[in-house]
Amino acid sequence: MKVEVLLPQWGMGMSEGTITGWLKNVGDRVEEDGPLAEIEAEKATQELESPASGILVEILVPAGQEAKVRDIIAYIETDA
Repeated sequence: MKVEVLLPQWGMGMSEGTITGWLKNVGDRVEEDGPLAEIEAEKATQELESPASGILVEILVPAGQEAKVRDIIAYIETDA
């Protein structure tokens, strides 16, 4: 099953964020709540946690690019 990784909204005024770096590569195993990417929003950098355990199969927004809140930025293929 594919799980969508969405850009979360960390603050009320947040409408977009910049992926400053992916901490995992396509093909890497990720664990639920484990570090997945670093996002800069509203002049602060936060760590995005994985929403599920599985394999990171696709990154839609590469490092250095912006995404809007709730945009799909990656997909994880779960074991289920």
